[in-house]
Amino acid sequence: METLNLLRSFQLAGSKQLKISCSLTEFPSEILALADSLEILDLSNNHLRALPDEFERLKHLKIVFLTNNDFEEIPEVLSQCLGLKMVSFKSNQVATVGEHALPPSIRWLILTNNKIEKLPTSFGSLSHLQKLMLAGNRLQSLPEEMASCENLELIRLSANQLQQLPPWLFTLPRLSWLAYAGNPLCNADATHKPVLPDIDWAELRLGEILGQGASGVIYQGLWTTKLAQQEVAIKIFKGEITSDGLPTDEMAASLAAGCHGNLVNVLGKLSNEPEEKQGLVFSFIPPDYKNLGQPPDFDTCTRDTYSANASFSLPVILRLTIGIASAAAHLHAEGIMHGDLYAHNILVDETGHSLLGDFGAASFYDPSDVVMGQALERLEVRAFGCLLEDMLDRCTLQEESEHSKAVESLRCLQQDCLKQVLLQRPRFTEICERLTSLFRQVYGTAKPFDIQGE
Repeated sequence: METLNLLRSFQLAGSKQLKISCSLTEFPSEILALADSLEILDLSNNHLRALPDEFERLKHLKIVFLTNNDFEEIPEVLSQCLGLKMVSFKSNQVATVGEHALPPSIRWLILTNNKIEKLPTSFGSLSHLQKLMLAGNRLQSLPEEMASCENLELIRLSANQLQQLPPWLFTLPRLSWLAYAGNPLCNADATHKPVLPDIDWAELRLGEILGQGASGVIYQGLWTTKLAQQEVAIKIFKGEITSDGLPTDEMAASLAAGCHGNLVNVLGKLSNEPEEKQGLVFSFIPPDYKNLGQPPDFDTCTRDTYSANASFSLPVILRLTIGIASAAAHLHAEGIMHGDLYAHNILVDETGHSLLGDFGAASFYDPSDVVMGQALERLEVRAFGCLLEDMLDRCTLQEESEHSKAVESLRCLQQDCLKQVLLQRPRFTEICERLTSLFRQVYGTAKPFDIQGE
């Protein structure tokens, strides 16, 4: 309410950003006075149902958040805001998306947790679209015209009513991150039965919060049984649908992933939580492991961000990428696509040992379906190529170094992973072989952790 009062008293003239959350039921007309400056407008957590026709006067607008409101359709006036790059209608009541409701400038569109049954064919004209969040709707299909969305890199389709994945998805040259769990096309229960034990809440003691994301909160904890006591990490799910999908699907994938030296190790599933919340118990990861990167921002859209001084030596790059490629190969052998293979979901220590976590976007497939399995794997290989590119862009190795040819080889691998034609990309087993061979050539050993420095 304070911000609204400042707006009405003309004390926010010239503002580029504006956020108002105070149970609004009508769009404040005073916002239009910022038409010459406003770039980011956040009206989330209100009760808005419509935007005025005059909204098109906000010609400088780039980002609009209308999360948690009462919209039942996308206001077509947005199509007149030709500079819009990002729009969020997450958690509204949207059932209808008009044929021409959005401008062609859109890069990032969030329609998570609505009631959408059908997308318009005009989505095929969104040529700049890179990131599309559709989890938690009622979609039974996607328009074939979307095969023209050649810049699309990330799409979330979880928790809809899809009977199959549209074949054109695998023709998109840049698609790298896909989630589709919680659709009728999935039959995870038939082939993936968790074998890890239930862990009783009474045996756990919660400590400080280690972190939290869209799906839940992670606590440091202590697990005490009659036989032993160990430090653990405990993730308690919020139970709400996230932009990636449903917590139940994340749990199923985490449990089915099994054990691997480069995966965050799941010990069991939480039982008898007092508020009946779901949760998982993980091995505790020492504090010397840090996040490799940070999530994308408004500017990068689909690509992770890194600190200004982030840099990686050649041994670290090789160790890390060998580990992640090995973990990904293991998952795909089990019929699991991670769906979110990103630096911000990788923990790494100073030697380059890496741990891939966060299965919030993971999806199952039948590994006996070789054609579909290899298509999904090679789609994810492009995500690995993006990761490798990010690291090589920050490599500390000088061009005149004796190992410059090794970096050239890594660049060749990166380019192979990023090839536009999906079937021309290598599989993760081949990537592991190429990386391990390169490590052997450079350091004379096939064991990446025998070399402590450069």
